[in-house]
This record gives sequence, structure tokens and C-alpha cells, in this order.
Amino acid sequence: MLGSISPFGERTRNQRWALTVGAYIVASSAAGAALGWGLGSAGRAAILVTHPGAAPRAAILVATIAAGIAADAGFLPFALPTVHRQVNEEWLGRYRGWVYGAGFGIQLGLGVATIVTTSAVYATWVAAALSGSALGGLAIGATYGFVRSGGVLLTARATSASGAYRVDGWVQRRAVASHGLALGLQGAIAAAAAVALIR
Repeated sequence: MLGSISPFGERTRNQRWALTVGAYIVASSAAGAALGWGLGSAGRAAILVTHPGAAPRAAILVATIAAGIAADAGFLPFALPTVHRQVNEEWLGRYRGWVYGAGFGIQLGLGVATIVTTSAVYATWVAAALSGSALGGLAIGATYGFVRSGGVLLTARATSASGAYRVDGWVQRRAVASHGLALGLQGAIAAAAAVALIR
């Protein structure tokens, strides 16, 4: 999709890249914020009923991330649960740029509306619920949606077909490294939560 929403791709459809990308980023951030707010609110309600302390919640987060890392690294005999769909690229030729930008952004900002390729998605939403706060969940979700959408900015200089191919190639060549970085960041978060748990 990165190669599709580029200055070159948008120009071929008589759309404005900045408007499409702006709608995409705003919608992704808003969708993540909305889901995070809902999960944080639900978590708050559950906490009011069950009264768990910070330690059990930290333990759940550590266990979730650890299981996710094991799944991502291929140590478990099953794959991550996911839907088997992507965003509908037919929208590119059917709607205005800001419409498909927002539509793609909403789906990707939710994280689970398209194929889930990393357990970090699930860990994010578990963390939003465990925050036990609507505002905390909103902040987690908005951050997720914003970061998730930021990759489209890599296409800013793809003003030709060859430029779009170069961006796609650059992203593909770094897929393994980015996967390792994601695992490392998840491990760091789990370690921080574990330290807080011990204290």
C-alpha cells in the first residue's frame, strides 16, 4: 500500500498526496484512540469490580508480551489469531483521496481489522485495558494509531514510478531488521514491567 499512496500514485489519480496522507494519519490516530478509550473504560469497570492491584496487572502484561514474543519468533506451534483481509485497493480508483485515506487509516489504526503480523498489536490493546483508565487507553491507542500510520511518510519523495518501486524495495529489504526491532522493543517493555512488578 505504501507504493500506492505516494506523490506519484496520487498524481496519477488526480488526488493530492498531502490531503490523502493527512486523512490517513488523522483517521488512524483517531481509530486507535477510540479503541483504546473503549478498552481503557472497560478495564476501569473491571478493576472497580475485581480490585486487582498494580502487580497482577503488570504480571498480565508481562505474560502477554512474553507469549507474543514467543509466537512472533516461531517458538509456538500456532500462528497469531487474525482475520485474512487487507484494505480494499479498489477504493483507490473509486473514491477521492481523503476518503480512501481515511478509510485505510481507520482500518489500520484499529490494528485488528486487517491481517495482524505482530503480537505487538494485541499487547497494545491489552495494555490499554490494563491501564484501567479511559484517558490512559486513549493515549495508548492514539500513539499506536499515529505510529502505525507514520510509515506512509516514507513515500514523500516517491514522485515517479521508479521512486515508488525504490521505496517498496527499501521497506522490503528492512523487513527482517524491523521485525527484530519490534521484538526488542516488546522485550524492553516486558522487562520494564517485570522490574516494576518486582519492586
